[in-house]
Amino acid sequence: MADTSPIVLAFDTSAPRCAAAVLVGDRIAAQAEEPMQKGQAERLLGLCEDVLASAGLSFQDLAAIGVGIGPGNFTGIRISVAAARGLALGLQVPAIGLSGFDALRFGYAGPCATAISARRDHLYVQVHDGKSAGAPSMVASDAIPAHDGPLIGVGGVQPLAPTAEAIARLAAQRLGTPQPRPAPLYLRPADAAPARDAAPVILP
Repeated sequence: MADTSPIVLAFDTSAPRCAAAVLVGDRIAAQAEEPMQKGQAERLLGLCEDVLASAGLSFQDLAAIGVGIGPGNFTGIRISVAAARGLALGLQVPAIGLSGFDALRFGYAGPCATAISARRDHLYVQVHDGKSAGAPSMVASDAIPAHDGPLIGVGGVQPLAPTAEAIARLAAQRLGTPQPRPAPLYLRPADAAPARDAAPVILP
């Protein structure tokens, strides 16, 4: 009998890497992570094809897409979210957005705090009381808010699963319930500054 378990493709480019994983039922069939400072836009779909092929699958086999929505690199977040929306539209499957905080906290039950590098001696932090998450914020590396339980991520304990795997498993858990369209989670302005030239004059 053919396996009818839902198949979820998950990917994330919010950090200096390109990561993807394929979940079949409760089993990670394939995953890969490639460190890179730039070039995620050119590599992402190819990496997704590679992990699907490693699992003997194609995009047409997918039941859902999980995508990391940040926080992290401004351009990287946009790349993943745009790719997820486009694939979901073309394949007619749901796209489910998960934050980096969700991915770090995967598998932990109870109070904790999660921390993601924001560079320049800052962290993105979210405190969870075991029932609900507080508002995420960007803080100095030495100013992590008071919290109960472990700190997971930068400066703390390691997460229980790689980012793409955690996103895939969380997306599978949410499959079948209404989900908002994936949207970037930005906690700081883009690094690129707007042009300082005077605005063009529009002639009548």
